[in-house]
This record gives sequence, structure tokens and C-alpha cells, in this order.
Amino acid sequence: MPMDDPYREQHQQRLAYMPWLYPRLKPRHRAWAEPWQRALQEEWSRLETVHFGAHCFVAPQARLFAEPGRDILIGDHTQIAADCVLHGPLTLGAHVSINHHATLEGGAAGIVIGDHTRIAAYATLYAFDHGLRADALVRQQPVTSRGLVIGRDVWLGARAGVVDGVTIGDHAVVGMGAVVTRDVPPWTIVAGNPARPIGRRPGAPEA
Repeated sequence: MPMDDPYREQHQQRLAYMPWLYPRLKPRHRAWAEPWQRALQEEWSRLETVHFGAHCFVAPQARLFAEPGRDILIGDHTQIAADCVLHGPLTLGAHVSINHHATLEGGAAGIVIGDHTRIAAYATLYAFDHGLRADALVRQQPVTSRGLVIGRDVWLGARAGVVDGVTIGDHAVVGMGAVVTRDVPPWTIVAGNPARPIGRRPGAPEA
């Protein structure tokens, strides 16, 4: 199939916005998709301090920024969709999925995301904050960074936001549009702004 084949270009677009399809590719598509991904990831690693595990997928429309000392570490089988903006320091576990238009800003302290976590479209994670004192402009305030920890098997819904300093426990769920301003215990479902517990995952062990 020629490189300018419109069907291949459309398939690349589909994968870019729906990267969970990548592991399911048929052999005839995998024959061109794996070299395509390998070349993209090698170029990112040349330009930025980005380190890819095995069998990752990253859309060419994603934006990865990792200056020296602000590395991005991407675990095996992790998928990053189109129009995401990732700025290190970031550590993504294995089998993490970040859907399109998500923003992860590592600040100085960084963001750590556990294995098998799903981050839906337009979610925002910021590991820094501005001072708010009334005697200075916001742009003149000192910037602080405590870092974010997102556990294993967490689901962040579409347009969810997480502020600096928060830890979200393993197996937790954050509802669509929620803004997480405090720690979330394992197995807990939170929703709202600010996010509050509304239940636990069905079948979860006792708190």
C-alpha cells in the first residue's frame, strides 16, 4: 500500500483519536503501523527526554515536552491520543490510556500515574499552583509544586480536573467534570466541584 494512500491516512487519524484500537490491529495494518510508531517515538526521544516502553502508541498530534531533568517516562503498552499536552516530569505506568485533548503539567514535583489507569478526553492535571496574596499581581506570585499521584486502575472521567498536591488512591473513579481538590481514598467514586465521595465501586472490599 503506497505511503500516500488516503485509506491509510484515515486509519492513522482513527488510531490517533482512538488509540485503544492499536493493539487490535490486523496483521496487514500492523505491518505499517509498528514502523510508523517506532519512527515517531525515536524522533521524540531524539528531541526531548522522553523514554518509551515496549508496544506504546503515541499520536503524532500529541505534544510532549520534556527538558533535561523533567523527563517523561512512558510504561509498556501505554497509549497517548491526539492533541494531548504532556510536560514533564511525568511517570506513566504500564497500560495507561490518555485520551485526546488531556493536559498533564508536571510542575517541578511531577505527576506519577499507576498501571492500568484511564484518563478521559479533556482531563486536566496540574502539579503546580500560583500564590494568591493580595499585595502582588498573580503573575508575580511564587509558583509552588507538591506533585500529583494517581494510583493504579483509576478512571478519570472526561473534563475532570485534578489540582496540585492530590493523591488519588488505587481503583478510584472520578466523575465527568469533577474537580478534585483533596485526596481520594482507594475504591472511592467522587463527583462534583469540588469533588466529593458519592459511593464505592461495586464489589469493592470494605473500607
